[in-house]
Amino acid sequence: MIFQRLIWASLAVAFAVGLVQTGVQQLQAVPIILAAEVYEDQKIEAPVTEAAPSAHAGHEGHAMAAQAEEAEAWAPADGFERTAWTFAANVLHAFSMALLVFAVMGVALWRGTTLRALPLALVTAAAGWLVFHFWPSIGLHAEIPGMDAARLGSRQGWWILAAVSAAGACAVAAGMRSRLRWVIAAALLALPYVVGAPHITADPLAGFQGEAQAVLRDLGNQFVWATTWISLSFWACMGVAGGLAFQRWVQPALKTAFGSAGKLPQTA
Repeated sequence: MIFQRLIWASLAVAFAVGLVQTGVQQLQAVPIILAAEVYEDQKIEAPVTEAAPSAHAGHEGHAMAAQAEEAEAWAPADGFERTAWTFAANVLHAFSMALLVFAVMGVALWRGTTLRALPLALVTAAAGWLVFHFWPSIGLHAEIPGMDAARLGSRQGWWILAAVSAAGACAVAAGMRSRLRWVIAAALLALPYVVGAPHITADPLAGFQGEAQAVLRDLGNQFVWATTWISLSFWACMGVAGGLAFQRWVQPALKTAFGSAGKLPQTA
């Protein structure tokens, strides 16, 4: 019963959040991306690496280029098709995040939190924004098409480190009772920045010249703010929709299953 309610509630939240997210993206991010794509053909290709190239790196580069060509064999057409696939991706992303938010809320209720469903969902969503957007984005900003960057694997590894560190800091701050929790949380937050985010030494827009470089630099700054607002809207909607869905469908099932243990508050 709990599992079924969890899945259906997560799907309902995912469709609501995915719809809002797609609309915000169309207004905020898509115009910037389309404007940046206009200048991609003007880029002067040059190898950009984090360290001195090696024979193995060269072989890797050829392999990645071949994979990229294969990946570009199909892409959604601009307009309805592109928007539809974006919506589908947003719904899937929102579904996974809703499941995570509900899991965290369930643990909080099991531990005896006195927060009601909606405030608890908003607090959990705020933590999600910190973990999945704000903390990693301080070190690695969102990039527009055409920008050079460090190797994808390095960026993905550092992003995971930043997200896990932020999640650990949130868990320690919320779960520990010792005063040392703030010291431990601060240390976890600092860890990815002690390691250092991977960046290239050259200008990310060095392949562009003149007006194209100036326009792309401005678009890049706009894109950082656009992605920030998009992420804020995503997690705000997740908090509101998730709190309402949790209160309506999930919390009653949890009370039925675990209420006898005295772990769940009796208020809605």
